[in-house]
Amino acid sequence: MKVVLEHLTKIFTNKKKSEVTRAVDDLNIEIPDGKLIGLLGPSGCGKSTTLYMISGLQEPTSGRIFFGEDDVTDLAPEKRGIGLVFQNYALYPHMTVAQNIIFPLLNLKWNKKEAAVRAFEVAKIVQIENLMDRKPSELSGGQQQRVAIARALVKSPNVLLLDEPLSNLDARLRLQTREEIKRIQRETGVTTIFVTHDQEEAMSISDYIVVMKLGVVQQVGKPQDVYDDPVNLFVANFLGTPPINIFKGYIKDGGVYIADEKVLDTEFEDQDVFVGIRPEGFIVADDGEFSTDIRQLEVMGRDISIVSTHPESTKPTIRTIVDADVKVPTSGKVRFHLKPNKVFLFNAETEMRLK
Repeated sequence: MKVVLEHLTKIFTNKKKSEVTRAVDDLNIEIPDGKLIGLLGPSGCGKSTTLYMISGLQEPTSGRIFFGEDDVTDLAPEKRGIGLVFQNYALYPHMTVAQNIIFPLLNLKWNKKEAAVRAFEVAKIVQIENLMDRKPSELSGGQQQRVAIARALVKSPNVLLLDEPLSNLDARLRLQTREEIKRIQRETGVTTIFVTHDQEEAMSISDYIVVMKLGVVQQVGKPQDVYDDPVNLFVANFLGTPPINIFKGYIKDGGVYIADEKVLDTEFEDQDVFVGIRPEGFIVADDGEFSTDIRQLEVMGRDISIVSTHPESTKPTIRTIVDADVKVPTSGKVRFHLKPNKVFLFNAETEMRLK
């Protein structure tokens, strides 16, 4: 089921404080049928509010929501054909796994035997068919998450909505469960919208990501495309682990300078810029055009993370990732060549990428 959001806006008004907050501001996106889309951004960017408007739990201030060709903006949540998984799973503690999964079908007046068969089918998809007689308290966090997903899928929804579904899991379970979510989505083919503030999660399982800031969409695209081609400084800064290194620089006479070092040739006109360099964009070289001051080295098996400083860096430290077999000085200055495709230039005032 294709989902289309047209000029979707949500304004919250605090009458006591006379404050107006535009949680979502004129959102226009099309989510293709059968794809998994990650709504991504920091806390307060409007991603969960967008999800709740799609679900019908919150009413838009303006704009329209379409499922396929149908305008569902004014439909009640139960009439939209959605499956919704909350951050806290919201399982019924007194019910077994089977009863939790069956519950939505009984509300729809399904025959109990048919509901039980359908519940078992979905349990097999999420690989919890051997847990059907247990209570939620007897399950791990990852297993509870699968039960919540099964309950959302049992009605064969047009759209599956996941609100920060992995935030309550430890690091190992998050990795495991996000792989399961992707597998389940591929097997069922249901259009899925996944809300997270964790860019690594979003990039690893999403077909497309929507990066948001203060209620406004910054960029939409395939995760790798957005990483490789950010439209502005915010997107470049938000995506990537370790994050991109940002330096104050300037363009003069066809050269890009950081402090007094010319690091690139360019055809852009003279101006002040922010120079963004991905951690993997540095090549250690004695004759390198750019230098930083080493603070420490962190050996991470196959890689070395060079932690260094530079007076024009906008962050306290710079992180550079190089292969473990590269010889790196342990103190003093280290010099680099820069990989041009890993260097991005942003106008210092607008913070938009120079194209």
